[in-house]
Amino acid sequence: MKALLTIVLLLTGLCSAAQDHRSWEPLLAQVLTSDDLDAETWEDTYTLLCELEEQPLDLNTVSREELEQLPFLSARQVEDIMAYLYFYGPMKSLSELRMVKTLDQLQVNLLRCFVYVDEERIESPYPRLSDMLRYGRHELMGNLRVPFYERAGDKSGYQGYPYRHWGRYQLTCRDYVKLGVVFSQDAGEPFLANCNKAGYDFYSYYLQLKHLHRIENLVVGNYKLSAGMGLVLNNSFAMGKLVALQQLGRSTNTVRPHASRSQSGYFRGAAATVSLSQHSQLTAFASYRPQDATLNADGTAATLLADGYHRTQTEIDKKNNTHATDAGARFLYRSGPLHAGATLVYTHFDRELRPNTAILYRRHYAQGNDFMNVSADYGYLHHRFRLNGETAINRAGALATINSLNASVGDQLSLMLLHRFYSYRYTALYARSLSEGGRVQNENGVYLGLTWKPSPHLSLQAYTDYAYFAWARSQASLSSSAWDNLVTAVYSRQTWSLTGRYRLHLKQKDNETKTALDNLSEHRFRLAFSRLELGPLSTTTQTDGIVAGSDWGYMLTQTVNARWPALLLNVGGGYFHTTGYDSRLYTYERGPLYSFSFPAYYGEGFRLHLLAQVKLGGSLSLTAKLGYTRYSDRSTIGSGLQQIDGPSQTDLDLQARWKF
Repeated sequence: MKALLTIVLLLTGLCSAAQDHRSWEPLLAQVLTSDDLDAETWEDTYTLLCELEEQPLDLNTVSREELEQLPFLSARQVEDIMAYLYFYGPMKSLSELRMVKTLDQLQVNLLRCFVYVDEERIESPYPRLSDMLRYGRHELMGNLRVPFYERAGDKSGYQGYPYRHWGRYQLTCRDYVKLGVVFSQDAGEPFLANCNKAGYDFYSYYLQLKHLHRIENLVVGNYKLSAGMGLVLNNSFAMGKLVALQQLGRSTNTVRPHASRSQSGYFRGAAATVSLSQHSQLTAFASYRPQDATLNADGTAATLLADGYHRTQTEIDKKNNTHATDAGARFLYRSGPLHAGATLVYTHFDRELRPNTAILYRRHYAQGNDFMNVSADYGYLHHRFRLNGETAINRAGALATINSLNASVGDQLSLMLLHRFYSYRYTALYARSLSEGGRVQNENGVYLGLTWKPSPHLSLQAYTDYAYFAWARSQASLSSSAWDNLVTAVYSRQTWSLTGRYRLHLKQKDNETKTALDNLSEHRFRLAFSRLELGPLSTTTQTDGIVAGSDWGYMLTQTVNARWPALLLNVGGGYFHTTGYDSRLYTYERGPLYSFSFPAYYGEGFRLHLLAQVKLGGSLSLTAKLGYTRYSDRSTIGSGLQQIDGPSQTDLDLQARWKF
């Protein structure tokens, strides 16, 4: 039984239709919750999946680490795919995936979005530079957002014009070489002026070489890393609890280029994974990069900033005012069902980090110039169960540990039990793992999840997660707790599916006098009906609801997707009505490539959007998306420099993509 079978059911038959249409996107939309959208990694996650679809993995040469990037594969399934290739040799076609017993047809269909088979690739020599330039795949992309409104900052405050634009050039030569640069400009930031006299506000450049003798993977430039279960190092990939728990069933060791517009959470320098023997490998990295920070009066850094905005002079003054030097290594050993690894990360800042510890919940935030974390991760894989864990300490000796047990009970039921303990004194600058509080710090939690498929057409998935916070948190000045529960069911036939979802989230928050904690509850509901095959059409009708304390709200949405070989149309509309910000609702909305949209709505109004994508020949594609939102309960939108004087806003997104 697969831990993500519920989600995969939504995608039956879609992915094999056309890769360019990103039919896997509903996967991401379904597993994201409102809490996940506040994290800084969701855009990177979406970019990574787009990259994997655009540059699929060759199954005949794929490594274990590359397969582990696919969040819908369990540790057992990754192991079985690698074992099949070892015992039976290269695959002749993707149809052979059906011979891997732990993969069912639904997951085979989903895998077709991200993998391919190339028999000739097996014996091909490493390409020369001239061959890369001649036979490599070039991609040039440009994006522009045009707002049909004016914000307060556009009149006075922002140093640039109101248009957001970004682009990317990338050269790939099979999976041997990847060379690229990303350039990005947010609305309101100066272009060719002020702090950006060289052009764009942000550049990310990278060169990746793979399968170079003993060097399995080398990245120079901007890159991201993940190791173990994320207690020391993971700025590469993160999602919500449903998918994250699937990933936690295995130890990761990933080095990949930073090819997104995100201006935080990456390294700049070089990282390499080297094969030491048949069973062991070593990854080492070094980095030096600037960061934005809010400074104290004495020049120390109060807060490291991650938003990347440089629109006002105040924001510009914070740009690149602090520098971080990072270095580390990871050793990984695998033999049969066992694996063991060790990770070390050292960081030095040229400014002392000195957060305002007078604020109680910041008392144990990272402080000082130098930081070090060490961890050991371990695991054992059996065909009926798997054990995995990681234990880490920081320079002060504070402990963090996470351990999981996943068991299969027959072919219809799987269970996962996970415990995590993160000391409130534990700090790790690049840690990211399963947590309720959003940090690998100040949390003691237990998670129990199950997936049950009582019939070929019905799949149920549920989890309950309890977390206790020994130290104060934001908006909770005393020790507090949270309890998160979710159940989702999917009934699927050949051409349609019906999805129901309910989430109960209980947490504690300071009362008005901050002398005691109030117990808050949040109920979220979703019911969606999807028609998967109506000739070139597919449709989804969805209802979302929320009850958060005394606030409540609902949203009704309808989308229609039409696709032909050279044309894609996506039309959607929705009506929302909530009684306040605490009852805001999120809904997925299709966007141009590398532009995932999951906006929040509160108040009363409606949303309309139209997306059209046309392919001109085999190399050029043009995409345009027009979005319109109108509120009936307000005369202005937003506040401060972001305020729009009017009840509506219209945006036009344009994208041109040339592959040659």
